[in-house]
Amino acid sequence: METPGLVVHGETSSFSTALRSLVNNPLYSDIRFLVGQERQEVFAHRCLLACRCNFFQQLLGLEPGSAVPNPVVLSTVPAEAFLAVLEFLYTNSVKLHRHSVAVTFGLGPLQECCIAFIEAHSQETLRTRGFLELSAPALLLLLRSDKLRVDESELVLAARSWARVGAAVLERPVAEVAAPVVRELRLALLAPAELSALEEQNRREPLIPVEQIVEAWKCHALRRGDAAPGAPCRRRTGTLPREHHRFLDLTFK
Repeated sequence: METPGLVVHGETSSFSTALRSLVNNPLYSDIRFLVGQERQEVFAHRCLLACRCNFFQQLLGLEPGSAVPNPVVLSTVPAEAFLAVLEFLYTNSVKLHRHSVAVTFGLGPLQECCIAFIEAHSQETLRTRGFLELSAPALLLLLRSDKLRVDESELVLAARSWARVGAAVLERPVAEVAAPVVRELRLALLAPAELSALEEQNRREPLIPVEQIVEAWKCHALRRGDAAPGAPCRRRTGTLPREHHRFLDLTFK
């Protein structure tokens, strides 16, 4: 039986530092990106991106020498978020800041880190420009979280602001932009007066499907959280208590 060879481990911190020095470094770079509305130039290394991320593997081509636009234009991705993704790909770690929200290109570990950060700093995150620039799939993931430290009334306002920005950019109706995400708003958690005010505002500026509001009212009328299966009633970490919550038989997460 052959004796296993000796495994020598180098210092991980110096290795990570060396790779971090290549982030957005034109040295040996073989691919350029123009990122964000400002078309910021970002340098990268095609082989590293392709082996670390399926998104880039598909974007940059699987075969050596395959035709790839250079530079690659990613005008809808904020530059700060893109650089955070690159740092994670190069070093397997990234420092996220309170005032930025990263777009994750389907990277499981980074996606989990981003969501955990936002859950811990929900109030601050909702006020950032980065929140308004989130893609619909990214916002959908957030609204499915039970750990957001923010009340549902504030989430409704934040979703409306997000949809207004998207409507202006895409030149589409607010309700159409909001459609992929508003189902995750937990309207049954709102008090009757809040739900009435939301219903009135919804008449002036449609955001939420009428049937979704009806489902929330059904929970109130029947005093049961399971009265309308399509109406999520789980309280989030930041949900403020209302009198009717006891009828929904809900517990805090």
